[in-house]
Amino acid sequence: MKILVYIQRDGDSIIRNSLEALAGAQKFAAESGGEITAVCFDQGLTNKLTDYNISEVVNVSNDVLNSYSPLHFTTAMEEVISETSPDVVIFGHTYEVRDWVPRLSARLDAPFISDCLDADGSAELTGIRQVYQGKINTNVSANGLVLMSFQSGAYRADSIESGSATTRTLDLDLSSVPTSIRPGERFKESKGGVDLTRATIVVSVGRGIGKEENIPLIEELKDALDAELGASRPVVDYGWLPHERQVGSSGQAVTPKMYLAVGISGAIQHQVGMKGADNIVAINKDSNAPIFEISDYGVVGDLFEILPKLSQSIKDYKS
Repeated sequence: MKILVYIQRDGDSIIRNSLEALAGAQKFAAESGGEITAVCFDQGLTNKLTDYNISEVVNVSNDVLNSYSPLHFTTAMEEVISETSPDVVIFGHTYEVRDWVPRLSARLDAPFISDCLDADGSAELTGIRQVYQGKINTNVSANGLVLMSFQSGAYRADSIESGSATTRTLDLDLSSVPTSIRPGERFKESKGGVDLTRATIVVSVGRGIGKEENIPLIEELKDALDAELGASRPVVDYGWLPHERQVGSSGQAVTPKMYLAVGISGAIQHQVGMKGADNIVAINKDSNAPIFEISDYGVVGDLFEILPKLSQSIKDYKS
């Protein structure tokens, strides 16, 4: 099986979603005996990919691709697919991908299985994705060329296998592409001024905190751990914290080293955004709360008694 992975840039770096998609592609390749080709529209990204376990890195060279243009991106990728003949093309499920890849899907008459949690290529290509606000996982299968995107947090970027890759440049003439859509600034992937996806530790608070006046308790713990502050949807809906702090299916998906859920019951919509964390610690007074089913460590108790003592103990340990 031939796997093509699109690598999207984020300034001078590779966007995290693309690295996670590459990790997923490596898993997919290992299961199906496939080989991976990575494609990028930026020469600067090519050198960042050569130390990964990839067969080849293809850099598409054309100055018009330095700015975001859905028509030019679609045509460029169409040419790459024609030249490399992959069985599946994998993307990170970013705002930018959501904008131009459906156009590519229509042009190629190829199915686009989007926002997948995982994939299986042991028989026919199958994407595993969530429906009904994350309540159910469903398998979506397709034959022929398939386009597939993985949601943020589906795989860990730091799990990419190292290796070596050859590189080559593909020069494309895109002068015939219509300019009905002018190139513009790239999509902003982070929400507001807070990007929880880059945090090593996230401390999230749920409705168990009771009221807005109690938020300083969680902020004290967050500061003691040098962590970022997250929230469940009810806390955001109540207006206690801004939406940019929300974790879950309608917020951000995070994969920190540690995720501390305080007063969060653990509805499936919240789990979607944090279950990829290395270590999950939950504090909740309800021993039957769903959050404990996916937690590595759980504390059943009153958060108003636990938080002050926990914050002070951390401060004492660090002093």
